[in-house]
Amino acid sequence: MSSVRPWRDIERRECRQIMVGDVPVGGGAPITVQTMTNTPTEDAVATIDQIRRCEDAGADIIRVSVPTVEASQAFGKITKAARVPIVADIHFHYKRALEAADAGAACLRINPGNIGSSERVAEVVRAAKANGCAIRIGVNAGSLEKDLLEKYGEPCPEALIESALDHIKLLQDHDFHEYKVAVKASDVFLAVAAYHGLAEAVDCPLHLGITEAGGLIGGTVKSSIGMGSLLWAGIGDTIRVSLSAEPEQEVKVGYEMLKALGLRTRGVRVVSCPSCSRQGFDVIRTVEALEKRLEHIKTPMSLSVLGCVVNGPGEARETDIGITGGGKGKHMVYLSGVTDHHVEDTDMLDHIVKLVEEKAARIEAGDDIAFDPHQAEAAE
Repeated sequence: MSSVRPWRDIERRECRQIMVGDVPVGGGAPITVQTMTNTPTEDAVATIDQIRRCEDAGADIIRVSVPTVEASQAFGKITKAARVPIVADIHFHYKRALEAADAGAACLRINPGNIGSSERVAEVVRAAKANGCAIRIGVNAGSLEKDLLEKYGEPCPEALIESALDHIKLLQDHDFHEYKVAVKASDVFLAVAAYHGLAEAVDCPLHLGITEAGGLIGGTVKSSIGMGSLLWAGIGDTIRVSLSAEPEQEVKVGYEMLKALGLRTRGVRVVSCPSCSRQGFDVIRTVEALEKRLEHIKTPMSLSVLGCVVNGPGEARETDIGITGGGKGKHMVYLSGVTDHHVEDTDMLDHIVKLVEEKAARIEAGDDIAFDPHQAEAAE
């Protein structure tokens, strides 16, 4: 059957699947959203508290640095407390990888070439196999090998790809194939070109990221341009939005990115106008309040908030619940795309929250479904 909206379709790159704990990555599995803790790993209580906030925000996988012996000692407590798979972030010291694998890591983030001799790589691979760990090869434009920088003169897509292939070969030489790969750069053009080239060269899952992207606003924009273009092209099986912001913010931005492309849904997707002098209520403050009060909703559904009747009715026809500003403090409410009733300005916020919560409860109970106007058209 052909798609009703072929211009919405994204044909994902085919690749083999690996498991990160109990979470499938690649092979047609949903694209997973990752983040990374920034508390001292040695402080297990603080790290677990931060992991819990990230889990509540929807993180599928969480990465934790393990740079010291003390961090290794806390890592076991952390993996036991976590409800999602934990990736151990390892740099240089292979013994930290061995300790993390034994302490419950679902995945080891390493550069095999930085671990040391072939014998040390073999030890890490043995520990990963014995504990059912996957490995994430993390190539970064800021830490390319000296020989590649000398060969190419600067970080470039070819250098990133060659580095990734060299690291992959180290694992394959030890008959290890449960790996995913990232070729990150802070330069959007460099990262995107490297991922496109790598996607053609390997059959493993790819972990997407624009590294050192910046603060919440700037980093979100850069990540959305780079990762969004790759995801739109069907490239990417797991993502991490790297922001100078709290890790739960990274999770929220990652989900919004996937929601915008129709690749993953979680919680309420809000459609709202930028507001203008035609608005019948304070759109900006209303959306801010609704987003905060609806953070607890995990059920995928849609809400439109439009200040006036110019675009309001049209947008409301596409969403589960809609509110359009009217005159004299009286606003129109739409349910499943259809005009339903009016609500007074003073009651609007509480009323919309109640409608969303009730709809979510019905969906979770199996008594209702999220509204999809395009499916309705296809059935006609």
